Amino acid sequence: MRLFRPVAVLGGVRIPFCRQNSAYADIGNLGLSVRTLGALVEKYGLQGQQLGEVAMGAVIKHSSDWNLGREATLSSGLSPLTPGITLQRACGTSLDSIITIGNKIALGQIDAGIGGGSDTTSDVPIVYGPALRRRLLKAAAAKTPVEKLRAFAGFGPRELKPDFPGVAEPRTGKSMGAHCEDMAKEWNIPRQAQDEWALRSHQNLAAAYDRGFFNDLVVNFRGVSRDNILRADTTLAKLASLKPAFDRSSGRGTLTAGNSTPLTDGAAACLLSSNEWAQQRGIEPLCWLRDAQVAAVDFVHGEGLLMAPTVAVAEMLVRNGMTLQDFDFYEIHEAFAAQVLCTLRAWESDDYCRSRLGLGQAMGRIDPARINPNGSSLATGHPFAATGARIVATAAKELAERGAGRCLVSICTAGGMGVVAILER
Repeated sequence: MRLFRPVAVLGGVRIPFCRQNSAYADIGNLGLSVRTLGALVEKYGLQGQQLGEVAMGAVIKHSSDWNLGREATLSSGLSPLTPGITLQRACGTSLDSIITIGNKIALGQIDAGIGGGSDTTSDVPIVYGPALRRRLLKAAAAKTPVEKLRAFAGFGPRELKPDFPGVAEPRTGKSMGAHCEDMAKEWNIPRQAQDEWALRSHQNLAAAYDRGFFNDLVVNFRGVSRDNILRADTTLAKLASLKPAFDRSSGRGTLTAGNSTPLTDGAAACLLSSNEWAQQRGIEPLCWLRDAQVAAVDFVHGEGLLMAPTVAVAEMLVRNGMTLQDFDFYEIHEAFAAQVLCTLRAWESDDYCRSRLGLGQAMGRIDPARINPNGSSLATGHPFAATGARIVATAAKELAERGAGRCLVSICTAGGMGVVAILER
């Protein structure tokens, strides 16, 4: 077995991300994934070719979508001999799928593959409660009409009340926004700083679209050519006028609809390969996936739900003998502006870095102007399983345009986890 080959990121593609119940309201994860994979196949001339693996992911999906990765692959234009797998780690899903493909390439198990993901909060699975489900299963197993009728003995209309997917953490019963409000209070992150961060995200994304940065990264779909969450004309005053979205009663709530990521539909995917595979096809790698790390925090017993990237980054940098300042730019997922600001403040804290990260001193400050130079989730939106692939594709192109450099990718996830990676060229 060949070990530890360099992993090339050849590029990526995505459809515009759209607000829940808008342009993609009648399309499920499979349709979003097929359009995105098909566009990637067209971009790199992969029609009929057999790849080592396609790893896709989805967080909100129907039970009938048992293997979206394989089903989308079969409709993508790739050879039907290409295997497909479906993964899930909440908001880190498609970065994880990219890491999975990258690891297989590094180990010599495959030569090329695709990592990505899709999500829709418009087409959510709606199920009945356990009482009716048990009745239906009992009726389905019945041998006679009489036994089927007996399964519904005592049935009441209340059993018809459906169960909708929840956004609360199962262990705490609190939403991610409520958890992030706690973090903002703990780290003393003011409302204005959050609104300023959100404003810059919209401004950076709008500027990137205007200069054509996304011309080969975003493909039209359903008549949409840009993320419809983007508000190029928003202002600090407009953002400041919004009411708190999660803590509405204490008078201290700072997270709003403007500085929090909205529910979003979309899909994204990236093509990775060995250097030899790319050279044989005349494709120049945009950058290389150098390393990655996953970490978790004990949010049930008091740690900030979205602080795991601080741990993952510290562990990854120690392993690579690097510092937080050894990067030309940073791609930090903006689940909430407050989450990014808490992360930055933690890295600047001597106490946190010593007591929680086991370091000798603070990791230090990084220039906010180097973070998310082309906008991020507050402006693009956040289809949970698509964000990682969006970020990797964006960062890879940015590195290629710069000609050289290094990028730190950081994504927080539900469940108190963080997925991070190093890209370089």
